[in-house]
Amino acid sequence: MILVTGATGALGSLVAARLSGRDDVVLGTRDPQQAPGGLPARRVDFDDPASLAEAFAGVDTLLLVSAGYGEDDAVVARHDAAIEAAEKAGIGHIVYTSLSAAGDHLTYALAHRWTERRLREGGASWTILRNGLYAELLATLAPVVDGKITAPLGQGRLAAVAREDLADVAARVVVDARAHAGRTYELVGEEAVGGADLARALTAATGNAVSYEPGTLAEARTAFAASGLEPFQVPMLVTTYSSIANGFMAETESDLRALLGRAPRSALTTIAESASR
Repeated sequence: MILVTGATGALGSLVAARLSGRDDVVLGTRDPQQAPGGLPARRVDFDDPASLAEAFAGVDTLLLVSAGYGEDDAVVARHDAAIEAAEKAGIGHIVYTSLSAAGDHLTYALAHRWTERRLREGGASWTILRNGLYAELLATLAPVVDGKITAPLGQGRLAAVAREDLADVAARVVVDARAHAGRTYELVGEEAVGGADLARALTAATGNAVSYEPGTLAEARTAFAASGLEPFQVPMLVTTYSSIANGFMAETESDLRALLGRAPRSALTTIAESASR
């Protein structure tokens, strides 16, 4: 049996849709009543480790979708609880959705790298999917206001990847996990896009002129701090801008195409579609 965690989240729900109707898949979420239809669901709450033994019973393969909402200590504790419970339950293989190697400059990389190390040192077989930053995230980080994109991306570029593609890969890997045992896959986009590229794409998609006039990190930090975000989220977002602007997120060498068996979705098309919703 395969258990997919984070089934109500952005990535987990897409994976669940791809596996819907299979008789060997169950979904895991804090609130099973909110799980998407088509598959049975169990309560899986990494903040309640005592509940995981029952949730993981009878499971052979676990898709551990990263629970990255929180400070490092909270995220590490969640992932540790999940992996320990999986090992005790006799789960033979864990597929983990991590962060691309380029993401080491981001403040939220530590919990991912800790989890990768924990898996390598643990008792279960594993596969690590190092996901690049979503194209949909860039659409959120670079909104158009009064015909301008002012996100502080400098002249940097991001090898953005469509979330749909990452869900396709995760679904393919988890149903044939043993064939991917001991593998770490880099899953970034094949085109690196910057602010000017995004402005041109949005102009073409909407028919309205959009320009790119990058602001500063200080301006972004001030705006985020005043927006009601959690304190830990502000440096997460600012370092995302900084890493892109300074050229650390543009690497396009990837296992994505090989695992998909087709060309990846266009990052610019995905961003334009996401921004127009």
